[in-house]
Amino acid sequence: MQVGFGVLGPVAAWDGEGRALALKGARHRSVLARLVAAQGKAVSVERLVEDLWEVPPDGAVSAVRTFVAALRRAVEPDRAPRTPARVLVTEGRGYALRAPVEAVDAWRFEAAVAEASDGLPRKVFDTLDAALGWWRGGAYAGLDERPWVLAERRRLEELRLDAVERRAGALVALGRTGEAVAALDAHVDGHPWREEGWRLLALALYRSGRQAEALAVVRRGTGMLREQLGLDPGARLQELETELLRGTVDEGRGAPEAVWAQAASSLDGSVGPRAMLDSTVGLLRHLAVTGPGGLEAAGARRIEAIEAAEQLGDPVLTARVIGAYDVPAVWTRSDDPARAARIVAAAERTLTALGPKASAGTRARLLATVAVESRGIGGARALAAAREGERLARDLGDPALLAFTLNGVFMQSCHRAGLAPARDVIGAELTGLAERHDLASYEVLGRLIRMQARGALGDFAAADEHAAAAEALAERHERPLARVFTAWYAAMRATATGGLDEAEAAYRVAAERLAGAGMPGVERGLEPLALLCKRIHYGLSIEVDERADWGPYRPWVAPLLALARGDRDGAAAALDTVPAPPPDHMLEALWTVAARAAIGVRHRSFLERASAALGPAAGELVGAGSGMLTAGPVARHLADIEAALADS
Repeated sequence: MQVGFGVLGPVAAWDGEGRALALKGARHRSVLARLVAAQGKAVSVERLVEDLWEVPPDGAVSAVRTFVAALRRAVEPDRAPRTPARVLVTEGRGYALRAPVEAVDAWRFEAAVAEASDGLPRKVFDTLDAALGWWRGGAYAGLDERPWVLAERRRLEELRLDAVERRAGALVALGRTGEAVAALDAHVDGHPWREEGWRLLALALYRSGRQAEALAVVRRGTGMLREQLGLDPGARLQELETELLRGTVDEGRGAPEAVWAQAASSLDGSVGPRAMLDSTVGLLRHLAVTGPGGLEAAGARRIEAIEAAEQLGDPVLTARVIGAYDVPAVWTRSDDPARAARIVAAAERTLTALGPKASAGTRARLLATVAVESRGIGGARALAAAREGERLARDLGDPALLAFTLNGVFMQSCHRAGLAPARDVIGAELTGLAERHDLASYEVLGRLIRMQARGALGDFAAADEHAAAAEALAERHERPLARVFTAWYAAMRATATGGLDEAEAAYRVAAERLAGAGMPGVERGLEPLALLCKRIHYGLSIEVDERADWGPYRPWVAPLLALARGDRDGAAAALDTVPAPPPDHMLEALWTVAARAAIGVRHRSFLERASAALGPAAGELVGAGSGMLTAGPVARHLADIEAALADS
C-alpha cells in the first residue's frame, strides 16, 4: 500500500485508497512537513528541534522521537514490531522520508513543472493544468510561521505562479484565448508585480480581437509597476506595447509557439527514425538555453537520443546526433557526471568507428564534445581533444564550429591556477566571433567568460561591462540562465569591493535566482562555500554550521571546520588526506580554504603544496575567476602561507 503525502494545502497523509490518515497534533504535522521539505535527505534530530520551536522545551529531543514514532504508526500500521521503518527511516542522528516522487504532492508538482518545459503548448497545458489541480490551499497551511516554513512557502508559491503563467501562455499558443483571459485577469489582480502575467493577458486580449483592451492592460501593468512598486517594466512588456501600437503583434512574440505546435502535430509515422533523431537534437539544443526546466529536460533527452542513434548502428548518424548539440557551457563542473561520462564514451566509440573516414568537421565536433563533457575532470586526453578540435575548426574556417571548439578549450582551461588571462583571451575571441557571425548564445558565453576573467584580475570596470552586455543579450535572445551567473557575479563583486551587509544581501538574491535553475553542478555546496570565503576575506571567525550542505567541496572545507571547532588534531589529520582540487572554477578557492587550516595548525607539507599551486595566481583574487565568490587577493594568502612556513 503506497502512502501519499500532501503539503500543497494543510499537511496531510492518505492511505492507498485515498483515506486520510490520523497525524495527531500540530507538532507531528510539522515534523512530517519538515521531512517533506528536505526532499528525501536526512534531517538531524537537533535540526528538527530547532525548526519546531523558537525556544525548545526541556526534553525536546525525546519529544521529536515520540512524534516520529507516532507518525510511523500512522503511515505504516501493518509494520511488524521491531522491524525497520520503510517510509520514515532513521539515518544517522536524524530521519528521512523515503517515498517515490509521485507519492508527495509537492515533489510531484516540481517534477511536473520541469517536465512541462519541452516547449510544446499542448503538453505544457495538459501537464500544468493537472499539476495546478493538486493544490488544496496555501503550501504548508496551518503550520507555525517558522523560517523554514516561510522559505518553502515562498519557493513553492513562486513555482505555482510560474506554472499559472506558463499554462496561460500555452492556452494563448493553442488559440484558447478566452480561457487565458479569464485565468490571467484574476492572476494579475492578485499578483500585480508579475510582469509576465500582464504581458500574457494583453497578448490574449489582442488575439481575441480586443486590441484597445490589450493596450490598456499593458499601460495599466506598466503604471502599476512604476507607481506602486517603483519598478521599470522589462523589455518584453515594453516591446509588446510597441507592437500593439504598430499592429505587428502577430509578427512578433506568440506566433512561434503556434507554428511550433502546428509543425509538431503534422508529424506522422512516415518520418523515419534517422530524421526524427536529427530533428530532435535541434529541438534539444534550443530547449537547453531557454530556462531551468529546459536545460534539465534537454540533458536527459540528449543521452537517450545518442543511445538510440547508436542502436541503429550508424556511426555517421551518431556523430551528427552527438555533435549537433553545441550548447554553450560556462561552468566547469558537470551537472550530471555519470551522464557526461556516457556521452564522452559514446563520442570516443564513434570516433573509433568512423576512423579515417570521418570528415574534419565531424572529428572536430566529436573532439569538442569530449572536451566539454570532461569538464571538471581534465586529464591529458580531454586537453588534447580540446586543442585538436580547435585546430581542425580553424583550418576549416567554420565560425560556428570554431565557437563550439573554443568552448571545449575553455572547459579545459582550469588545469592549474593563474589562467584567468588565458580564459580572457578565449572569451574575447568568442565574443568577437559571435558578434561577426550572429551566434547569440556564444556571444553570451563570451561575455560571461570575460566577466569571470576580468573579475579574477580585479578589473571590475571591465567585468561590469561584460556582465551588463551579457544581461542585455540574454534579454534580447531569451537566454534566462545568464542572469543566474550575473547575479552571482554581483554578489562576488560586492564581497570584493563593498561592505559585509551589501555582500550578504547580494548573496541572498543570487541564491534565490539559482534555486531551481536546473544546474545542480553549480548549485550544490556553492552558497555555504561563498559565505565561508566571504568571512575569510573579511578576516572574520569561521562559524561552523553543521546543517550546511558542502556538496563536492567538503574535503577541502573539512580541515578548516575542524579547526573552527577547536579540533587541531582533526584538522591536521584531514589535511594529511586532502587531495588536489579538481581542475575547475573553484581550484584556487579550494586550495586557499584548505591552506587557511594549514596556516592555523602549521601543516608544513600542505603549506608547501598550496604555495606551489597558488603561486601562478599571485596577481588574481581567490575564486573570483568563478564569477561567484572570492576570499580576497591570492597574494595576501601566499604571504600568510610563507609566514607560517617560516614559523613551522
